[in-house]
Amino acid sequence: MVSENTAKVAPAGIAQLAFGTVAGFFALGFGSGLSPRAPGTMGSLAAIPLALLLLPLSPLAYGLLLLGAFIFGIYCCGETSRRMVVEDPGAIVWDEIVAMWLVLAFVPASWGWWLSAFLLFRLFDIAKPWPIRWLDHTIKGGFGIMLDDILAAIYAIIVLLLAQRILPI
Repeated sequence: MVSENTAKVAPAGIAQLAFGTVAGFFALGFGSGLSPRAPGTMGSLAAIPLALLLLPLSPLAYGLLLLGAFIFGIYCCGETSRRMVVEDPGAIVWDEIVAMWLVLAFVPASWGWWLSAFLLFRLFDIAKPWPIRWLDHTIKGGFGIMLDDILAAIYAIIVLLLAQRILPI
């Protein structure tokens, strides 16, 4: 039996998806999802330098980019998971990238807040508190892959917004 995070595609085939198809390139986080250890963490880390490039965007432009990245991710993650013959393979990390961009939109652009954002997002993405775990097991396809990480991001955002009210910036 193949587990949720184990691909039926050989590692060379996964690399071919990452660098041979547009959907795979994005879904596998520009190759960061190919990490043999903690691919979700590697995808989350890959989001950070890209987020630096997004800083000059207006809030409206940033929001529209996030919405577009989410919709694009539904297609890319769904198509790549179908090709890998696995519901939600760990190598797919576009969901982590988009979710990290969302979390980072709600904190000041400083290393302390971004580190906190990263750690909280990873905590909620890994722990999957209710209803994230339930949705992760219930909603399938590209939408399901993207949705659980967005919810983990929302949990992280709530904690970070509370922290910003309490802690000096």
